[in-house]
Amino acid sequence: MGNFSSIIQQDRLVLVDFYAEWCEPCKLMGPILKEVKDVLGDAVLIFKINVDINQITASKYNVRGVPTLVLFKSGKQLWRQSGIVHKGDLIDILKGNS
Repeated sequence: MGNFSSIIQQDRLVLVDFYAEWCEPCKLMGPILKEVKDVLGDAVLIFKINVDINQITASKYNVRGVPTLVLFKSGKQLWRQSGIVHKGDLIDILKGNS
């Protein structure tokens, strides 16, 4: 958890993807997140958390379903959504919070 806390404390956007290996919608989010990273580059750090391996972290952030995306900057949660978020919508959300 200490490493996770230091990651979300960064002074740039950190998008956390809470996922599970068995989750089909999570598998669909992978390529979307890659495309978003290709567009936004270093403006955003995308960090994946497997909820089955990191149950304490998932519980601390009240993750009840996967995929759940949570956007942080300087340790503050700016946005969150469960389910698939399409590339264009996600880029708009990230740009709107930068």
